[in-house]
Amino acid sequence: HVHLVFITKYRKNIFQKRHLLTLKEIFDKICKDFECKLKKFDGESDYVHLLIDYPPKVTVSKLVNSLKGVSSRKLRQIYP
Repeated sequence: HVHLVFITKYRKNIFQKRHLLTLKEIFDKICKDFECKLKKFDGESDYVHLLIDYPPKVTVSKLVNSLKGVSSRKLRQIYP
């Protein structure tokens, strides 16, 4: 397992319920691409928690890089 916490820049209160629901879908899709399983997801207005089961062949750094990069890009496209 890996437990990840992503916070917003300067801990600004940015996330609303609709953002968190979109983020969960995005993170779930990325995890499936890496053959991982998103076990738990939760968040508040300034952070999100992820609990992910990942296989040994996946490096955590590449997984985190993809999670942060793709989610940031997609959220900016959906909610400009």
